[in-house]
Amino acid sequence: MEKPVVVYEPFRAGLPPMREYLRSLWSRRTFIAAFSRSELREQNFDSLFGQLWLVLNPLLLSGVYFLLIDVIGGKSDSSRFAHLTASLFLFYLIANSLTGGVKAITSGQRLILNTSFPRIMLPISAAIVALFRFLPTLVVYIVIHVLLGLPFSWQMLWALPIIVIAIVLSLGLAILISCINVYFRDISSMLPYLTRSLLYLSPILYEAAHMSHRIKKFEVANPIFYLLDSWSRVMVHGEAPTSKGLLTSSIWALGIFVVGTYFFLSRERDFAVRL
Repeated sequence: MEKPVVVYEPFRAGLPPMREYLRSLWSRRTFIAAFSRSELREQNFDSLFGQLWLVLNPLLLSGVYFLLIDVIGGKSDSSRFAHLTASLFLFYLIANSLTGGVKAITSGQRLILNTSFPRIMLPISAAIVALFRFLPTLVVYIVIHVLLGLPFSWQMLWALPIIVIAIVLSLGLAILISCINVYFRDISSMLPYLTRSLLYLSPILYEAAHMSHRIKKFEVANPIFYLLDSWSRVMVHGEAPTSKGLLTSSIWALGIFVVGTYFFLSRERDFAVRL
């Protein structure tokens, strides 16, 4: 049986034949799973202490912020700590997707130069790794929710579509930033400051309802603002999210995913030259 011949043509911006591309991507789903597992093993995810640190890192951070808010603000309650913890856990899903996605292409230089495959597999694997790092934190939050004596309700099932929206957003961000980093390598150095700024500008250290009206009009410009607000309403207070919150966060997630995917696929054939 003859080996397939791969022809490399001069780069021209534009989408590849999508039917063949998606078929090739689907046929490599086993590789994506294996590659994601190898990344998790590299981060010691399969060990007890590795999984424990995934939970302790945001948990300790929320504890520090809670103490600062309690000391500075002078008053607090159990729901404030639950809000901090739940919001940080979901925020880290997005932040870890960005951190893993930013070097998904540049760190796979040898693989890209020596093998023909859909390059989008690499940022997809980074988003999958971030998702598996997020799942254990859900169990921990449920335990915290019980210990704090917060109520449970059927409205908390809204968490499922919110998580789906967060996954789509995380995947879109991983794809987009992995492509940007090929052309602008300094973005990886700036990423910690960008994620930290996003942390402070999002309703994590505070609840959206407590924002001043002067600043509240800018909340629509933050892609994760309504997502985190909806998450807190559902997980902490047991309330249904607002239709505006779900709609806005869905538009942001789909918009970033579509734009990021189009930008990635249209430039994918240029990666080998840039690397």
